[in-house]
Amino acid sequence: MLEENNKMVNEITTLVNEVKSKLSKEINNSIVYVYWNIGRIIVSNENEYNNRLEYGKEVLKGLSNDLTKFLGKGYSYTNLKYMRIFYKTYPDFEEVSPELTWTHYNELIIIKDDAKRKFYEKECINSHRSVRELQRQLDTSLYERLLLDRL
Repeated sequence: MLEENNKMVNEITTLVNEVKSKLSKEINNSIVYVYWNIGRIIVSNENEYNNRLEYGKEVLKGLSNDLTKFLGKGYSYTNLKYMRIFYKTYPDFEEVSPELTWTHYNELIIIKDDAKRKFYEKECINSHRSVRELQRQLDTSLYERLLLDRL
């Protein structure tokens, strides 16, 4: 009887863990999709404000206050600014990978050099890098070291 229970426990544990993993990926993909679209909405409305930095800053602060009232946490001025940058960095949603989380993209969007950003992006996707591993690679200048090795 004990052996049968172990077998069932293993099967059930595997099943539940698979579903949890799928749900986690779906949630992450939905968050990335929503945040990209929020960035799109902000950028598409910038023209109305003539892209003036101070005015735009005030608009984002007001938007943050209103969204926080209606939707709760997650819509701080800083987060909205990152959503805006995210959209401007990836204007085509087809370029956004379902393998990466919003936290990955928060690290990637601060990289100004397109080739460098794409390198780290591919590295994360191909090697299934966590955000912590991505940060470690950025801190140790992996891209630059590999470039020097090729010279």
